[in-house]
Amino acid sequence: MSDSSPLPPVRLHPEAELARAALSTPVLSRAARLARWTGPETRVDAGGVLVEEQLPAAAEVLGLSGDDAVARAGEAWRVAVDAGLVDIVDEEAGTVTAGAGLALLTSGSPHDVLGIWLAALETLIADAAVPDLDGLVDALDQGGEVDFASLDWDPQAEADFLDGVLGNLYLLTVSEDGSGERPVPLPALAASMIVPSDMGAPSNDVLEQVSDAMMRLDDQFRMLEPAGLVEYQPLDEALMADADEEPAAPVDDTDVARYGMVRLTPLGAYGLRARLLEAGFAAPVVGELADKGADALFDGMANFGQSAARAETERWLEQREPLAAARELLAAARGTDEGAPLRRLRCQQALSLVGAEAEPALREVLDDPELGGLARVWLSERDAAGVPAPSEAMVFWLTVDTVAAQLAAEGNSEELRALVEGLASQHSGFFAAAWRVDHPATADVLEAMGRLHPDKKVAKEARKAAFKARSQQAG
Repeated sequence: MSDSSPLPPVRLHPEAELARAALSTPVLSRAARLARWTGPETRVDAGGVLVEEQLPAAAEVLGLSGDDAVARAGEAWRVAVDAGLVDIVDEEAGTVTAGAGLALLTSGSPHDVLGIWLAALETLIADAAVPDLDGLVDALDQGGEVDFASLDWDPQAEADFLDGVLGNLYLLTVSEDGSGERPVPLPALAASMIVPSDMGAPSNDVLEQVSDAMMRLDDQFRMLEPAGLVEYQPLDEALMADADEEPAAPVDDTDVARYGMVRLTPLGAYGLRARLLEAGFAAPVVGELADKGADALFDGMANFGQSAARAETERWLEQREPLAAARELLAAARGTDEGAPLRRLRCQQALSLVGAEAEPALREVLDDPELGGLARVWLSERDAAGVPAPSEAMVFWLTVDTVAAQLAAEGNSEELRALVEGLASQHSGFFAAAWRVDHPATADVLEAMGRLHPDKKVAKEARKAAFKARSQQAG
């Protein structure tokens, strides 16, 4: 995922709701409990880690039991320190006290709480990127440094891999045609990082890499679930009972679930967006354009899918009177620049959400060469009286503008292909007239029609018409 590629907008839950969810996560609630437990007798080592003899007491405070109770208590302590719930008072003496962050959990704003949770999340993500280091002592060289080569572990590569997986999970969750509220199969998530997009049938070597990645991700998502980042259905360990055999391919939805299913929570969407912003990505949120002008609304929605654009537009319209909103939308839709057709498409979609109160604004632009066509469409759809018939030139101009907008919004989609076929079949002599249309995108639209139309004869006509249009523009 490149930081230059625009991400789809995410629908975030209210901060108050997200803060309540953060406070209820095992990771933050345990860290807060340890912070409250901290007293004058609590001691840490030079690295701020709770001394070993106090870990059993910390585990007892947290109600932890089992072989990993002490380890989980140590993790909770690290979170408490990193999130500012505990402060190191004297590093030499190893004394600590409750930090300022602890008070914010009860008296701070939802944004304050989420900031503390984000710090806790970073600790867990960093821990999740570290493999089992049972051999760490053996990997220490004479200078006391870790010999990463002997561990077969590249810390940066491992962190980058997990970041990439989380980025793909975010993208799958927020994209127009993504998983949304549905969980993502672990094999699909692993394959998204391993299998090249242009690869046909994956090789055995690639499949083995995917299987290895699944095992790593299974451990990592088990660690991240207590942070409230994801809901995770773990990999069925019975599938890996024979270490010498690769698991068989799943045969149905029930079988797929046995390979692990992960879903990004609303809190997780908030957290990953914050991390993406920190990494330099543009990660828009539905509703953040509501207080901007119509020109900023159109520019901001340029890469939105249809559903997200509608949601954003509804938020924008809620804050304005219908007639004033319609006038502002129409004024911002004008132009002959490359982005103008898509602005007019977004304007048309926005106006479809406005009631009859907007009618005067539409009548005011009936004679406008750029807006008169869409105004007639809007009025006719509402059975308005006295709507003048469009001229043939206006019909063709609106057609070119519409196709140009669809190209900008969706590329070579199936919907656009159907539109192209319909135009060519419904209008006899379409290409003979279309190349003369005085629209900046005429040649590009005709070239696209030639590329998209399945009939070779019609496609050739479109390409010829595109050549004529370019010659006319050059002249």
